[in-house]
Amino acid sequence: MKKPEQILHEVQELRWKLPPNLHDRIVESIYAEAASIAGRSITRSGSLRRLAWQQRLDRVMTNPWTAFPIMVGVLGVILWVTIVGANLPSSWLSYLLVDKGREWLSGLFVAAGASEWVRGLLVDGMYLSTAWVVSVMLPPMAIFFPCFTLLEDFGFLPRVAFNLDRIFQKVGAHGKQALSMAMGLGCNAAGVVATRIIDSPRERLIAILTNNFSLCNGRWPTQILMASVYIGVLAPKGWGGTVAALSVLVVALLGFGFALLTSWLLARTVLRGEGSSFSLELPPYRPPNFYKTLYTSLMDRTLIVLWRAVVFAMPAGAVIWLCAHLFVGDLSVGAWFVQAVDPFAWSMGLTGVIVLAYIVAIPANEIVVPTLLMLTVLVTGVSGGAGAGVMFDADHEGVRAILSAGGWTTLTAVCLMLFSLCHNPCSTTLHTIYKETRSVKWTVVSAVLPLAIGYVLCTAVAALWRAWCG
Repeated sequence: MKKPEQILHEVQELRWKLPPNLHDRIVESIYAEAASIAGRSITRSGSLRRLAWQQRLDRVMTNPWTAFPIMVGVLGVILWVTIVGANLPSSWLSYLLVDKGREWLSGLFVAAGASEWVRGLLVDGMYLSTAWVVSVMLPPMAIFFPCFTLLEDFGFLPRVAFNLDRIFQKVGAHGKQALSMAMGLGCNAAGVVATRIIDSPRERLIAILTNNFSLCNGRWPTQILMASVYIGVLAPKGWGGTVAALSVLVVALLGFGFALLTSWLLARTVLRGEGSSFSLELPPYRPPNFYKTLYTSLMDRTLIVLWRAVVFAMPAGAVIWLCAHLFVGDLSVGAWFVQAVDPFAWSMGLTGVIVLAYIVAIPANEIVVPTLLMLTVLVTGVSGGAGAGVMFDADHEGVRAILSAGGWTTLTAVCLMLFSLCHNPCSTTLHTIYKETRSVKWTVVSAVLPLAIGYVLCTAVAALWRAWCG
């Protein structure tokens, strides 16, 4: 067996026999081989032209001076198309499901000899809540989600994450939080799960706690309806859809601002630590397959979200109807609760009906809109020719008439849009947060934190509005 001294001597002898520039020659060989591989990869017909086009587009899409206006503009256009395009199909579905469907079902129950109480619970409660979910939510989702999916397939969303990376790092968060927030635009529970791509436990927790500020599927209909019914009507004729879209865009951007502010506060208080970085590979631009994208977005997003809303809407409709028809003394349970919390809700620019609606809708944000409308109708006893306490019209004029009868104003709609942005996550998201963190404390924080911000924000806006308007 050779001694260590002999081995060292042989290695030194071998070293002197090697060329002095061996390292440089190896590096040059590697680069030459890489250049050869790259050359073979882009010598196909048209690929050089396509690569040059993508590079020119990326100079615009990743430039800080042009990227952010483009991102905001694209989102604004999508919202405008959604709001303007959903009006007519919503009216058709309302006429078919709410008006004619209720009339037909009521006739069947009357012919079958069902009692008034059973007919009211099943038809005016469970069926109408489901019909309103479909009428109000299906048209905007059928427009918004395909547009969003087309941008995703085109390669636009990875550029958004790339542009936001530097901003998130400046506030002490991780750049990948931009990706989890983008997922949160579809579903906050999915956004919470998407934070697994963040390696740092501290930065991942920040992303989890702030993901609720991304407007999820269930909250877009509330934003769009309030903007269309109360904000758009304030604009000159022909500009209603644009103004409504801009107001929803402002709320969405406000949510992004709150996510940054909350991340900054958490990173400098209870979640201090060193920030980390990451590498993001931008995929090439590619023309999306329109028909495949349309089918995928309708099946995987629109119909799944709609089905989830329907599943929760039916029992919620029963609860709402019972709240209006079970009495404590001279008042129904719903009216008693609404009167009890009205002073507190008024300080926030809201109504007791809104507070009750958000309690009923904790299982899913998708049922907030039908819950609001049904509770308003049932508590106020508004009649549309179909009997007191029965919803009768789902177009914008009918919705405005229902809500105005419940004491709603433009201030109510504005504060509701803000509260819809800043309120506790739905039960599914809360359960997901607990599964991801394994902590009751952080799950409670994730629910209380946005509620506290929403309360302060709505109270401040209501106070300023009333002071300004006298």
